[in-house]
Amino acid sequence: MSGSVYGNLFRISTWGESHGKGIGVVVDGCPAGLDLCEEDIQSFLNRRKPGQSKYSTPRKEEDEVEILSGVFEGKTTGTPISLIVFNKTQRSSDYSEIANYYRPGHADLTYDVKYGFRDYRGGGRSSGRETIARVAAGAIASKVLSQLGVSVYAYTKSIGEYEITSFDKEEIMNNALYMPDATTAAKASSYLEECMLNHNSAGGKIECIVTNLPVGIGEPAFEKLDANLAKAVTSIGAVKAFEVGDGTSVSMATGLTNNDQYSYDNLGSIKKLTNHSGGILGGISDGSDILIRASIKPTPSIFATQSTINKAGENIDVNIKGRHDPVIVPRAVVVVESMVAITILDMMFVSMTSNMDKLKRFFIS
Repeated sequence: MSGSVYGNLFRISTWGESHGKGIGVVVDGCPAGLDLCEEDIQSFLNRRKPGQSKYSTPRKEEDEVEILSGVFEGKTTGTPISLIVFNKTQRSSDYSEIANYYRPGHADLTYDVKYGFRDYRGGGRSSGRETIARVAAGAIASKVLSQLGVSVYAYTKSIGEYEITSFDKEEIMNNALYMPDATTAAKASSYLEECMLNHNSAGGKIECIVTNLPVGIGEPAFEKLDANLAKAVTSIGAVKAFEVGDGTSVSMATGLTNNDQYSYDNLGSIKKLTNHSGGILGGISDGSDILIRASIKPTPSIFATQSTINKAGENIDVNIKGRHDPVIVPRAVVVVESMVAITILDMMFVSMTSNMDKLKRFFIS
């Protein structure tokens, strides 16, 4: 299986399965001298680990990370950083029944047709637990970015039809849904209760903001900043749509309403009067906040009866067993944030050689 490596200069390689020994990642390209310990990474993993609320799977995993290489005496050495999280409470017997049929909404059929074999224990490589590796790597990327003055943070924008109508950044960590609007979070919670009673699940949207990113990050044509962010975010299994700035609403806009006009402020600095572009023009950052959005599908593992097929060529009805989230969105918030951080840092590294002045400052000054 190819396709488990992402990035150019800040590069990650993820490995592991949901019910295997563990999940891990190798991070290559992290500069030497970064203060880094397991607690830095654990704080990110704690935001996506299961069993934190009634809206997440009851599977109890501490998801404790271990640093195997690349860190000495509390600092990165510049060599590959290898991280591992061992699986400790997997119950593979819960999934033995699905070995002979294909679950609706899952990758069971596509994996089987492509490889002629699949790990049916919790979805194997297609499981949401694969995102542990992304989050661990994202914690490192975020720490490097913070030392460069760049901030990346994400939150739940909507669940079902319940979308935030106010924004309080401090509220994000105060509710189980990671919403910056307490009133909408309460309404969305009631909606999720109804979904659970009906053996159903819900989808939603995650928004991510990058602040203080310098102008000039991103490469024209095939390595555009927005193109790479789209690839990074849509590589997350549950994501079905990606937007930058005004996103799909631009199809109903006009040039006058969609263009971001410019002005000089009192200090002579260039300012945009609006940010419909989401901080990216021509695939390059323009100095405004980067604003992206990801649409997350409902959890496909639901207890309601569904129709499917089995390997014997029969049409059958199934009720999926196991431990599953009624909504993926809250636990996916930090996953989106991590993939954005990894992409932003990688493209900042690439941009260091974009002109002679930058090369001279680095090698001569």
